[in-house]
Amino acid sequence: MPDETEVPGPPPASQLLIGLARLGQAVRMDARRNAGPHTLSPLQADIVALLGDSRAPLRQGEIVETLASTAPTVSDAVKALRRKELVETTPDPADARALRLALTAAGRTEAARLSEVSRTLEGAVAALAPEDLAAMLRGTVTLMRELQDRRAIPISRMCLTCRFFVPDAHPAGTGRPHHCAFVDAPFGDAELRVACPDHEARD
Repeated sequence: MPDETEVPGPPPASQLLIGLARLGQAVRMDARRNAGPHTLSPLQADIVALLGDSRAPLRQGEIVETLASTAPTVSDAVKALRRKELVETTPDPADARALRLALTAAGRTEAARLSEVSRTLEGAVAALAPEDLAAMLRGTVTLMRELQDRRAIPISRMCLTCRFFVPDAHPAGTGRPHHCAFVDAPFGDAELRVACPDHEARD
């Protein structure tokens, strides 16, 4: 019979996966509540946010790949966004048969609204101690990188896949062991990015 005074071991991986699923559920529910004045579906909101973060118009195929969706699904969402006058198309100078997608003025306004962090989610994250937040970010980017290596999710514009990221370039005792060559500055786990507009893929 096991000793009931023993401290239980670490939770199994299944418990972590259940927890991640619950967190994903909370994010999806919050996204549905945040449909906004244009009643955006979660995919439509993702497309608007993606175009808002992009420095240049995107081809529809790039959106499909980035959001790990399908061409018909994205096509339907883009058609809806065009009807709502949030997205416009322009010819691709590199391919006369292709179109590039960009936000209209109303779309940029909506992208700015979507970029505001939900008060509910922000309040939940604020409950974390700084060291716990740093640990969660470190664990998140590690899991994302592993899933990307297994082709389970598309490549994300995060530090671990960026050519400017130099891990453990500084003494660990400083709390800021990593280095960003883009801004030429050290930073710690709590500053890891999972979506950075200055990201450039590592060769």
